[in-house]
Amino acid sequence: MEKSKTIKKTENGNAKTSESITLDADLTALGEVTLFVNSFMERIGCDEKTKRQTDIAVEEIFVNICNYAYSEDDGKVTVEVRNDGSRKLVLTFSDRGVRYNPLEKPDPDITLGAQDRKIGGLGIYMVKNIMDELSYRHENDKNILTIVKYINC
Repeated sequence: MEKSKTIKKTENGNAKTSESITLDADLTALGEVTLFVNSFMERIGCDEKTKRQTDIAVEEIFVNICNYAYSEDDGKVTVEVRNDGSRKLVLTFSDRGVRYNPLEKPDPDITLGAQDRKIGGLGIYMVKNIMDELSYRHENDKNILTIVKYINC
């Protein structure tokens, strides 16, 4: 499969930094997405705990898009990461796959044993618990999921 990558960067005098990458929605691109996000976090001085938690969220969301957004057609996913000089790291994932709001999925019953729980749902549950804000919208035929982590830089 041919990889397609686009990176856009913007910076202005207000210390706003935004970068995005667009890749094939393919599991083989996970390492590239993780490296892209980690490089950004390094540049703005995120601590190790923030990096680890963000890595988990990025992996869960990217893998779900790769596995479920597109049927047999190849699709793209764009990951934007930004910081406007505030204490927020903002990541936005967008795709043109099947319309799906993962935030509407009920949380799994974690009081049940693994053998008694339904399969699925733990990933987005983890994301909900380790990130500070999450939002979803569907606009211009795109799924747009935004996650926010409060940072200490």
